[in-house]
Amino acid sequence: EAQLVESGGGLVQAGGSLTLSCVASGFTFDDYAIGWFRQVAGKEREGVSCLSAIDRDTDYADAVKGRFTISSDNAKNTLDLQMNSLKPEDTAVYYCAARYDPLSSSSPSAYAYWGQGTQVTVSA
Repeated sequence: EAQLVESGGGLVQAGGSLTLSCVASGFTFDDYAIGWFRQVAGKEREGVSCLSAIDRDTDYADAVKGRFTISSDNAKNTLDLQMNSLKPEDTAVYYCAARYDPLSSSSPSAYAYWGQGTQVTVSA
């Protein structure tokens, strides 16, 4: 059974940095596109960054371009999200997700496997 477990969330001041990590089990990244999403209470879940299984192509939401970096270690089945220059509007629950398709998607509905989420809170 595919499982994803996130860690690394927390409270940070604006301008600070955090690194989120996601460990996958039950499947490998070789055939799966993987990504990070976030959700604020009362709002829809949105794509933050995703990583294709083809050529490890990356994609970022406009709101995080230049500040966040997604990376994976296929040997360890881990996915990281380095978040720099954090802003209060980055506050959300962050989820990692995977889909059995080599092409990534920014749409949450395209992903079948989800972690439980980790809270990131950025204070002003």
